[in-house]
Amino acid sequence: MAQMMYGLDTNVLVRFLVLDDEQQTAAAQAAMEKAAAAAQPLVVSLLSILETEWVLRSRYRFCKETVVRTFKALLETRDLLIDDEGVLEQALYLYENSSADFADCLMISRYGRIGCAAMLTFDTRAAQVPGGQLLTT
Repeated sequence: MAQMMYGLDTNVLVRFLVLDDEQQTAAAQAAMEKAAAAAQPLVVSLLSILETEWVLRSRYRFCKETVVRTFKALLETRDLLIDDEGVLEQALYLYENSSADFADCLMISRYGRIGCAAMLTFDTRAAQVPGGQLLTT
């Protein structure tokens, strides 16, 4: 019998991370505990990671270092399965070591994973990241 898997929406992931709504946090934690008890990790997509970064930065005013630390902790969470976690690991490295936005670092990492030579961009900060290439007019 195939293992049933569940993906997490960004709002559930945010509740799990920031613990700011008592009822929703409890429900998110219960889902994690249930998944752990059944040995069925919850899946987190790169799209949810991207949206979560935006929410943490814009709504909760997380600084870059806190975002990186938070996502590194997620990568270590046994009961979560991060979709293409190698892309996230590389994106976090690029983000930590550049002035580019997290979204650009994630896209550059993903494009590299699928075999692209570079990500063409008009963004000069993204173009300075390995895998980014400035498109001139």
